[in-house]
Amino acid sequence: MKFNRRNLFALAFSIVATMSAGHALAAATVVKVSLWDKGAMSMNMLGKGPMMGMAMGKGGSNMPQGPMGITLSEATVPAGEVTFTVTNDSKTMVHEMVLAPVKNEKKALPYNKKEMKVDEDAAGHLGEVAELEPGQNGALTLTMKPGRYILYCNIPGHYALGMWTLLSVK
Repeated sequence: MKFNRRNLFALAFSIVATMSAGHALAAATVVKVSLWDKGAMSMNMLGKGPMMGMAMGKGGSNMPQGPMGITLSEATVPAGEVTFTVTNDSKTMVHEMVLAPVKNEKKALPYNKKEMKVDEDAAGHLGEVAELEPGQNGALTLTMKPGRYILYCNIPGHYALGMWTLLSVK
């Protein structure tokens, strides 16, 4: 094959196309995350009854019957690059998504009752999409290792009202 400009261009184009196709195969796994609540009355449940019973390790897994929650498009994903596309589907409340590793599912996250929030540093904060107004979107991309992770909202009171879910990375 004679290497003139036309052949070099074709060769370069072929290499770029091959590299692009290989990159597409290694693209990040995308997990769609919905942050939701049952309206402003959801917060009226705080202080009425055993709300911390809705926290991880306190009697349940995902709390779809709770006044608030997080729903994932995928509950299990492969290890590697994972992009969380987060939407606050609330009509009235600010929410956020915080990601932390789970060491023991039977043990609640470290919780500051006075602030009504998880101690993010003690829980092992890995990243977050902070404070989304109703209808807003955000994203977080991380390289995930195999294990169990919790996604939770750390706006005061929200985690205790059931706003968390688990993710498995295989």
